[in-house]
Amino acid sequence: MGYIRITEENIGKEHICCAMSNNQSAQKKEWLKGRFKEGLVFYRSELRGKCFIEYIPAENAWQPLEADGYMHINCLWVSGSLKGHGYSSELLNECIREAKAQERKGLCILSSAKKKGFLADPKYLTYKGFQVADESDCGIQLWYLPFEAGAEPPKFKECAKHPQVSDSGFVLYYSDQCPFTYYWVPRLSAVAEEYHVPLKVVHIDTREKAQNAPSPVTNFSLFRDGKFITHEIQSEKKFLALAGSKVQ
Repeated sequence: MGYIRITEENIGKEHICCAMSNNQSAQKKEWLKGRFKEGLVFYRSELRGKCFIEYIPAENAWQPLEADGYMHINCLWVSGSLKGHGYSSELLNECIREAKAQERKGLCILSSAKKKGFLADPKYLTYKGFQVADESDCGIQLWYLPFEAGAEPPKFKECAKHPQVSDSGFVLYYSDQCPFTYYWVPRLSAVAEEYHVPLKVVHIDTREKAQNAPSPVTNFSLFRDGKFITHEIQSEKKFLALAGSKVQ
């Protein structure tokens, strides 16, 4: 199968396979346009469907990491009928090839001990030779694939290692890196207002804010009374269930 690299030149006409709608696609594309000059790569199959990899030099990643010299994989996603054909390995191999060409120390990516939504599959990472480099108090792990023995492992910054905020009530941090937040965050804000659930929404709109965020996941992180609850994007019903309210 062929693959397409999304660039500043073709992003206007090419689809990005992680978006659900044109509006989401537009928001994500605007975010991507600001990252290409920082070394971001969005590489996808030429077929319609979720089959792509997105990666960037870790110094420019929108995550609170200490991983200079590594390539950080934002997302590796193959789903539906495209699974089971070796495409994820082909995408990963392209990332490895480019990282080695740039003389990077290796790759790093977010995962967990057991499979969780919106994170890389730990079984797949283990199969590919990745190891756990660091772990946050919330159970989110930083995995890495070093290219040379003895390479210093990457790690989380302290703010991500011990995720917490000082505000009471619900606090939601999110960025435009994931197009699903464009759809769900306004809905959560609206339902919180309707049911009088205290919710503070913090938009992470710069790399500096992302690299100093109070959670290892900057796409979406939900806190309650200062404690981290989840990185998984919530629907209105799921959010209200967390809040102890019911949808009428």
